[in-house]
Amino acid sequence: MAELSLSPDYIRSLALKVRAIMAVEANDTPDVGSNPTDDATPPNELQDDAGNLTREELVEELKGLSPEEQAELVALMWLGRDDYGPDDWDLLTAEAAERREVPTENYLLDHPQLADYWMEGMSLLGLGGLDED
Repeated sequence: MAELSLSPDYIRSLALKVRAIMAVEANDTPDVGSNPTDDATPPNELQDDAGNLTREELVEELKGLSPEEQAELVALMWLGRDDYGPDDWDLLTAEAAERREVPTENYLLDHPQLADYWMEGMSLLGLGGLDED
């Protein structure tokens, strides 16, 4: 089984945060149309709730991780989307560490199914999914 520097519980919590961000962004309708009755419609409550995690806060959290931890999250995503198999874990993490063409947090958050990929990757590594401890 692969050894990760990030705990499975931490990755699960990140996955939940990503899902929350993606759900809010999926509901984002900044331009509702040219109908004047639409212009008076209040913004989506999910987007304006001060208690909700913002994309910027998640970006800062991902930026705060070590390069090794960031590489593991990229490798886990690649594994979860079937780019590689679990036996390739060492190769995956090495390749992820070398391929830093864009900031890791941007690369990860550009994938709408990121949380699902992480959970599938954890499952393939024998670390459980979202509902496991």
